[in-house]
Amino acid sequence: MPLPTGDIPWPPPACHTPYRLYRDAGTWYSGDPEKLAALYSPAGGMPGLDLKDYDRPSQYRGGLVGRVARFFWGSPTPRNQLRDSRLHVPIAGDIASTSADLLMSEPPAFVIGDDPNTQERMDELLTEGGVYAVLLEAAELAAAYGDVFLRVSWNTGISDYPIADALPGDVAVPEWQAGILRAVTFWKIVHEEHGRVWRYLERHEPGRVLHGLYEGTGERLGQARPLADNPETEPFAALVDAEGAIPTGYAGLTAQHIPNVRPNRLLRGSPLGRSDFSPAAMRLMDSLDETYSAWMRDIRVGKARLVVPRGYLQNLGRGQGAAFDPDQEVYEALDVLNEDGGRMDISAHQFAIRVAEHSGTAQDLTAQIVRGCGYSTQTFGEAGDVAATATEVVARERRSYTTRGRKITYARPGLGRFAEALLAVDAAVYKTRVTAQRPAIEWPDGVAVDPKSLAETLDLINRAEAASTEVRVRMLHPDWDEPQIMAEVEAIRADAGGMTDPIERMTDAIRTAEPTPEDPDGPPAARAGEE
Repeated sequence: MPLPTGDIPWPPPACHTPYRLYRDAGTWYSGDPEKLAALYSPAGGMPGLDLKDYDRPSQYRGGLVGRVARFFWGSPTPRNQLRDSRLHVPIAGDIASTSADLLMSEPPAFVIGDDPNTQERMDELLTEGGVYAVLLEAAELAAAYGDVFLRVSWNTGISDYPIADALPGDVAVPEWQAGILRAVTFWKIVHEEHGRVWRYLERHEPGRVLHGLYEGTGERLGQARPLADNPETEPFAALVDAEGAIPTGYAGLTAQHIPNVRPNRLLRGSPLGRSDFSPAAMRLMDSLDETYSAWMRDIRVGKARLVVPRGYLQNLGRGQGAAFDPDQEVYEALDVLNEDGGRMDISAHQFAIRVAEHSGTAQDLTAQIVRGCGYSTQTFGEAGDVAATATEVVARERRSYTTRGRKITYARPGLGRFAEALLAVDAAVYKTRVTAQRPAIEWPDGVAVDPKSLAETLDLINRAEAASTEVRVRMLHPDWDEPQIMAEVEAIRADAGGMTDPIERMTDAIRTAEPTPEDPDGPPAARAGEE
């Protein structure tokens, strides 16, 4: 299909509901208090709405207006208050980054198989080409928005590798067939002036990428314009064909969809993913902000204040008021009332700061938010820095690692297709001698093994003569291939002066045992070994 040709609504109406969900989740993910206030304001960003001091009748209304106004961030700042005292706790960003760390801090291995040249180039693309960094970024965006798209592009003038980048779902218009992505259009605004909006559309289809420039309004795509009319799209003008397309050299899509988890509970039957931030979690995050704001209000109100009689104040001069020095030790003689009057006393006022109440409420809300997003509170350091084995870590953070396993299941197919597209573009554009094929993707366990515990385990196994040198090397280096393991075994034997393990000596003795007149076929153990 070509790019749009008529003045159509943009974004398309089918994207309105997903984009609204992306907007809500993205606002919490951004951690910007001004964006939160704009999102939940009863005014909805409309100028000229007169909100009285604390009178918010919108809170009593039904529908979207009433629901939004009842959020803590939907309350306006009172007119007699000099500043907005609402405090935001960026827990949504912490959850998204922690999810990315669980999934991609130890990146997966892309295993090609029996093609060493392609494997070597794949490893080079992942490291030197910066793909691993892009995957970490994609994992965080997927956790926040629910969907992320991995895109492959190229520019031989600035990069020796295909360029990979991650795009959130709110800049994509995907097209599905039987739940499988068959095309996707990425868009962005490249220029705005006098109510006119210039948009750049990049459509990925099997085997090609189409580029288009449109001049329209805020709600309409408008009419197509030559690519040379904008500096950002001008480089494509000399590369596209009559339909505005550039061939990729790959039969599939050079953009792939990676869902966070499914199903999307708010879009039943949709192939789109689900954000970690459900509406219930957003409500709890709103309450957490309200709790911390109330806590800070207690601190502001609870500041110690002295009520001082007027006679104790020092005149600073005409028109400059008066001041009281709390460190002054001696005062001049003052005409005071008699002792029964008692109006010359200095009185101190300080309200109690409810630290325990606020702290307990905040901790409970944080735990509810974290659990609602699918993680264990221990993952966020709530249990303290206590030494634990790998087994204990997994047991404490079982919920987090269960969520990690689900995300891996949904990410693996799209990552495989993305890696295949990366190799295909690399071969077609950069003329490398690689075979475009889909690699097997293997994730590490996710829990680093304690070196001390592993060393003690290997030492006990060695003393018990329960495993050979080769087995122990495999336990210590599970990521090594066969040549590395055998080379290490030979090096250990050489360091030991050619000595072998007792188990190996016993095995060799059994296998090389000579037959005797009493048993011409050899010892029973030798026969068993031959069998």
